[in-house]
This record gives sequence, structure tokens and C-alpha cells, in this order.
Amino acid sequence: MNMKHIFQKGNTDRVLLLLHGTGGTEQDLLPVGKMIDPDASVLSVRGNVSENGMPRFFRRLREGVFDEEDLIARTKELNEFLDEASVEYGFDRDNVVAVGYSNGANIAGSLLFHYEKSLAGAVLHHPMVPRRGIEVANQTGLPVFIGAGENDPICPAQETKDLNDYLTHAGANVTVHWERMGHQLTENEVKTAATWYKEQL
Repeated sequence: MNMKHIFQKGNTDRVLLLLHGTGGTEQDLLPVGKMIDPDASVLSVRGNVSENGMPRFFRRLREGVFDEEDLIARTKELNEFLDEASVEYGFDRDNVVAVGYSNGANIAGSLLFHYEKSLAGAVLHHPMVPRRGIEVANQTGLPVFIGAGENDPICPAQETKDLNDYLTHAGANVTVHWERMGHQLTENEVKTAATWYKEQL
């Protein structure tokens, strides 16, 4: 259990894994989690990497260029953390749905790329393609929501389209929602994700 985190027990057996953006903390997405599923348990995690004092889930070489070796290691670390947390807190490891924003969405996407059955679903707000040129783990039937900005300066629209292609090819059932608010996570985007969540999960 080597990742700083908050666990809040809910009223159902669903667990929301909350993953913040660069510079965020495990507090950041708690309101988003409540909007998406107020009854679920919450496991909100802080990234173990520091970039100029800003928490992240993995290193990058520069803006938009990931340190792939670190990404692979940190993805394994998060996957193992989920295994340990499920034992520690007594939740069903197969019932975890990730909700990530920006860097947090990227590590959630990386879980899907590398590990079959690592998540029961994913809400990815403004993600990028975690790795290119690899065979994505089988995600047949997995529900994935991608919230994206048509004019996102950090995550270009093509990244979203490519990620959709990768995950769809791996069998995931992907829904893409477009906004025009740059890289910002808007209330409307979260509400749309909440509606999708109720329908899909």
C-alpha cells in the first residue's frame, strides 16, 4: 500500500478509482466521483511521481512525451496497489471503475492497454494515447467513456480519435463526448459521463 490515498466506503459493491491530473491530489476528484456515483465506494489515489513539486502518476520527458519505461513500471505499481487495496478494504477487485482526468486518465488508459480485466469500466477525461505500436490487452465489452476537447491544446483531437481506435480494436465499447472548452473539465462533461455511467454500468 505504497500510494497515498483516501478510501471511503459506499453503499454498493462498486468502487470508483479516482485519478487526478498533474499537480492534483487525492482530494481533487472527490466531487466528480460523487456526481458520477454517489453510492459507490471511493478509492482516490495520489500519484507517486513529483514533477517540480507537482504530483503525477508517471514521468514525462516533456509536454506530451511520456517516459515509457516509467509509465510501464508505474502502471504495474497501480495495478498491484489495486490488488492490495481490495484485500485491505474488502472490496471486489473486479468491480473497480476508473475515473481519471488528464494525467490520471492517461494512467487509467495505460491500465487498459497493459492488463486485461484490470478495470470494470473507465471514465477518461482528456486522455492521450499512453503507448503506440503495441497490442492492447483484450478489453472485450468493457465500457469506456472519453471526454475530450475539440480545441484541447494539451490533448489534440487526433489523440482522442487514435485512443478510440486502439480501445475499440481491443474490443472495448467506447463512447466519445466532445466539448469546446480546451483542456478544462467542465460540469457538463462530468454530467454527461454520469448519465453514460448509469446507462452502461
